[in-house]
Amino acid sequence: MSVSSSLTGRTLIVMPAFNEEEAVGNVVREVKKTLPGTVVLVVDDGSRDATSAVAREAGALVATLPFNLGVGGAMRVGFRYALENGFDNVVQVDSDGQHDPAGVPALLEALDSADLVMGARFAGEGDYRVRGPRQWAMKVFATILSRTSRTRLTDTTSGFRASGPRAVALFAEHYPAEYLGDTIEALVIASRSGLVIRQIPVAMRPRAGGVPSHNPFKAAAYLGRASMALVFAFIRPKSIYRTGSNA
Repeated sequence: MSVSSSLTGRTLIVMPAFNEEEAVGNVVREVKKTLPGTVVLVVDDGSRDATSAVAREAGALVATLPFNLGVGGAMRVGFRYALENGFDNVVQVDSDGQHDPAGVPALLEALDSADLVMGARFAGEGDYRVRGPRQWAMKVFATILSRTSRTRLTDTTSGFRASGPRAVALFAEHYPAEYLGDTIEALVIASRSGLVIRQIPVAMRPRAGGVPSHNPFKAAAYLGRASMALVFAFIRPKSIYRTGSNA
């Protein structure tokens, strides 16, 4: 699927990166080749390697954080940059190569009828699978968040997503930085703020390099952490999500 140059020119690709020197350069080059004219912002989230230098050499803009904030903190930097520099849309793309930039046009096209579009890994594309506690948690959260957002969601923790102008403005101020908040809580914030959420199927690829953020020893903790993220999302007053508030 092709995408118009006017749309890519209004879209900022944000890539959070933590110690991704092995993969980030090739990912940036692939994005720029696949989506000509798109601006790529790599947010170096306190890396201890050459992530920033490799990303710049590949042609990306780079924001370097002094210490590790997590994906949510890095993405808030990206949303604020987009808002302050006149970008209408933000697409989050992993810096490890798992997200295929060929799927970005479909995400952007879906923004015609939505404010936030999820790239769902379990909606008919590819063969990506998870097992154990993470699988159970994902099914529970998909059920809860489908009701909250009034649309069917199958992959509420996907980081491959596109945000339109209303979502960019909201997330520049209120994107959650807590662990898993950038996925689960962000959906609650969006739905409670009246944003329209959709999902489309996407395929995932193996990591191109670096170290996975999850390993089998951490899998057991996933359910508890994700549950806490969901609880915090619902107990926070709805009023704090109004754009322009001081919260």
